[in-house]
Amino acid sequence: MKVKKIPLRKCLGCSEGKPKRELIRIVKNKDGDIFVDLTGKANGRGAYICKSSDCLEKAIKSKRLNKVLEVEVPDKIYDDLFKEIE
Repeated sequence: MKVKKIPLRKCLGCSEGKPKRELIRIVKNKDGDIFVDLTGKANGRGAYICKSSDCLEKAIKSKRLNKVLEVEVPDKIYDDLFKEIE
């Protein structure tokens, strides 16, 4: 029987490769809208972060999410991520 491959993604905070299902996805779509994608299937450029407040704080401090999505990320997105982690 063939073993199913588990997709790994890199967290923006700690830079560790983890299974996609253990991470939260942030998406920028074609229209430039940025939102938290809990399904992991929305169209657009995605970035991943651990479900840890430490990783989120590191990503905010280094502005890594802005660099990856190539746009200024609004504070509302960070608030949504903090709510999702808790």
